[in-house]
Amino acid sequence: MMTRCDLHDHDFLHASERGERRVYLVLALTLVTMAVEIVAGYLFNSMALTADGWHMGTHAAAFGITIFAYRYARKNARNPRFSFGTGKVSVLGGFASAVALGVVALLMAVESIHRILEPREIRFNEAIGVAVIGLVVNLVSALLLKDDHQHHHHGHTHNHHEDHNLKAAYFHVLADALTSVAAIIALTFGRIFGWTVLDPLMGVVGSLVITKWAVGLIRETSSVLLDGSVDPAFCQTIRTTVEAEADLDVTDLHVWAVSPGHHAVILAVETSSDWKPDAVKLLLDGMDDLVHVNVEVHRK
Repeated sequence: MMTRCDLHDHDFLHASERGERRVYLVLALTLVTMAVEIVAGYLFNSMALTADGWHMGTHAAAFGITIFAYRYARKNARNPRFSFGTGKVSVLGGFASAVALGVVALLMAVESIHRILEPREIRFNEAIGVAVIGLVVNLVSALLLKDDHQHHHHGHTHNHHEDHNLKAAYFHVLADALTSVAAIIALTFGRIFGWTVLDPLMGVVGSLVITKWAVGLIRETSSVLLDGSVDPAFCQTIRTTVEAEADLDVTDLHVWAVSPGHHAVILAVETSSDWKPDAVKLLLDGMDDLVHVNVEVHRK
């Protein structure tokens, strides 16, 4: 026998609406600062400033991915074509943004190396001023996104109600802040000591740090997309909870994430008693992050 438990609907986006509004604001700030830095970089001949501007431009595109993921997920939240809802759309958006982040890092490294080999005269004072403005904008943007991307724990250590889409946007902003700091340091030392090579060299260092962030986010999101993100301890908790009852043996157990912090379970048990699927299902009723539970009961 088999029954299906729909503890909640398929709309897992309520907590993301606030994050989406903040991404819109950060996108506007990013576009304005991007335009200022790119123009200033060409006028003042600073590779660090130009790279920071284009870097922000690619992040604006990544924010576009973030916003599209939110809108698509919300529009199709109750679409029957998606058996378990659209909770993973935000994770997919985070994965796509992480890939974009890696491409940005590669382009920054290539252009910076080119400027090391072919240095140019830099107007330091003007470039530093614009870089400081860019840093302030990035820090404000990071503060807007920081609280929303954090983990929220509710009852189980495995339960991370995390918006990977918003986390990707947050990492993009941190990467922008890093390139702004690198530009300020390089331009300041270049003006004081004449070390113009620091300007493109900081671009290389920044690209390496950004690559590390991108790889980490790709690993995290791909694990969710491939149903490999469930903590084994959580699976063991389900098994232990069921088998704590007399004459119930778990013979098959599958657990996977349908969205960050929401899981589905397929559970098969053997018993020589008169256990019903609904009764077995009730044993897991206290686990709030289980949004789908399917139970099969087989007689010994």
